[in-house]
Amino acid sequence: MAEVLDRHARWIKGQPGGARANLALADLEGADLSQRDLRGARLVGAKLARCRLSGTNLAGADLFGVDLRDADITRANLMQTDLRGARLRSADFSNANLRDADLRAGTMEPGGTARRGAGPDAHPDVQDAEATRQTHRTALARLQGGVTAEGGIPTDLTGAVLAGANLTDADLCGAVLQNADLSGAVLTDANLSGARLNGANLTGALLDGCTFDNADLVGTRMVDCDLSQAKLGSACLTRPIDSMGSEIQRAIFDHERWIDSVGQRGERAELDGTDLSRADLRGVNLSAASLRGANLSDAALTGARLMMADLSGANLERANLMGADLSGANLSFARLTGADLTRVNLGPAEIKDPSGRSTGRSWAANLMGADLRQAMLTDSRMVQANLTDADLENADLDGADLAGAKLQRAHLKGKAPRRR
Repeated sequence: MAEVLDRHARWIKGQPGGARANLALADLEGADLSQRDLRGARLVGAKLARCRLSGTNLAGADLFGVDLRDADITRANLMQTDLRGARLRSADFSNANLRDADLRAGTMEPGGTARRGAGPDAHPDVQDAEATRQTHRTALARLQGGVTAEGGIPTDLTGAVLAGANLTDADLCGAVLQNADLSGAVLTDANLSGARLNGANLTGALLDGCTFDNADLVGTRMVDCDLSQAKLGSACLTRPIDSMGSEIQRAIFDHERWIDSVGQRGERAELDGTDLSRADLRGVNLSAASLRGANLSDAALTGARLMMADLSGANLERANLMGADLSGANLSFARLTGADLTRVNLGPAEIKDPSGRSTGRSWAANLMGADLRQAMLTDSRMVQANLTDADLENADLDGADLAGAKLQRAHLKGKAPRRR
C-alpha cells in the first residue's frame, strides 16, 4: 500500500517512477487514508467500509461501485468523482466537496469526468480505457449479484450525513437518500430527479436551480428552505394527517387515547383497507390497531409504534419504517417491496395482563408469505419472527438478528448479511 501511494504521489507531480494508483476491487476495509492525495485514483468496486478518509483529496477519482458504508469522509474533496452505484449508507460526508460529482445509478455508460470529455480518460494513459471498462463490468456484476437491474444499481446514501456538503451541479438522479442528513448542504443546480428523499433532512439547504422531478419527498424535512427557484416538477409530496378525512384523523386520535388510557378512553382504530399512501405518520402510536389490507405505500412511518398491529395483507411498498417498533405485529402476506426497515424491531412482543404486569409470555411477529424483495433490513431485530414462505430476494440483511426465526421455504437469494 505504501508503495502504491508513493508511486501515485509521483504520478500526480509528474515525477519519474510515478504510476496512477489502481486499487480496483481491493479490500481496504477500515484503512486510514486521511489527508491523502488520491486525485484520479482507481478505486472501482473497492471495499472501503468504515475507512477514514477525512480531508482526503479524491477529485476525479473513479469510485464506481465502491463500498464506503459507515466511512468517515468529512471535509474530503470529491469534485467530479464517479460514485455511480456506490454503497454510501451511513457514511459521513459532512462539509465534503461533491461539486459536479456523478452519483447516478451504476451502469456501463460513461460517468464522472469521462462523460464531460475531461479527467482520467483524457490523460495520456488513455490506452487503459478498455481495461477500465472491463473493471467497471466486473464491479457492476458484483453489485448486481447476478441479477440484471433495470436502469442500473442506484447509489445508496441511506442515512448518510451530508450536512454542509457542497453538491453544486452534482448528479443524484435516482439516488437513494432516505433518512440522509442534508442540512445546510449546497444543492445549487443539483439533479435529484427520481431520487428517494423520504425522511431526509434538508433544513437550511440551498436549493436554487435544484431539480426534484419525480423525486420522493414524502416525510422530507425542508425547514428554512427557499423553494422559489427549485424545480419540483412532479415530485411526490407528503400527505399530512390534517389533510386526510376527518374520520381518519379522529380514528388515530381516539386510538392514541385508547392506548394511553389502557382502554379506558377512546377506541381501537379500525383502518382496514384505508388509503394512507404517502401519509406522514412519523412517530404515531398505532399499536394493536387493525390495518388489514391498508394502503401504506410510500408512507413515512419512521419511529412509529406498531406493536401487535394487524397489518396482514397491507401494502407497505417503499414505506419508510426506519426505527419503528413492529414487535409482535401481524404482517402476513403484506407487501414490503423496497421498504426501509432499518433498525426495526420485529421481535416478539411481551404479553401483559390488564394491570400491566408481565405474564412471562410473548407474541412473535408474523411475516408469513410477506413480500420483502429489495427491502432494507439492516440491523433489524427479527428474533423468533415467522418468515415461512416469505420472499426476501435481494433484501439487505446486514447486521439483522434472525435468532430463532422460522425460515421454512423462505426465499433468501441475494445479499448475504455482512459480518461486523
